[in-house]
Amino acid sequence: MANSKRQLELLGTSGCHLCDDAQALLAQCLDFTQVDVIVVDIAESDELMQLYGIKIPVLRCCQSNQVLCWPFDSLSVSQF
Repeated sequence: MANSKRQLELLGTSGCHLCDDAQALLAQCLDFTQVDVIVVDIAESDELMQLYGIKIPVLRCCQSNQVLCWPFDSLSVSQF
């Protein structure tokens, strides 16, 4: 059976306090029985650095490629 969970990526980089804040927020407001979140370090990809370097943290839906840029809160995450 295919994975029916929504797949999200949290794009950020190590040492980024806003990325740490975003990760803590997601831990509080997402139902991980319904959603998988993969933390992606954009420093490992020139393309991701170019696209999101000044926007991180960014939440990206793997299915739709829709993005939610910081600052976001529990309401905006739940509507995402």
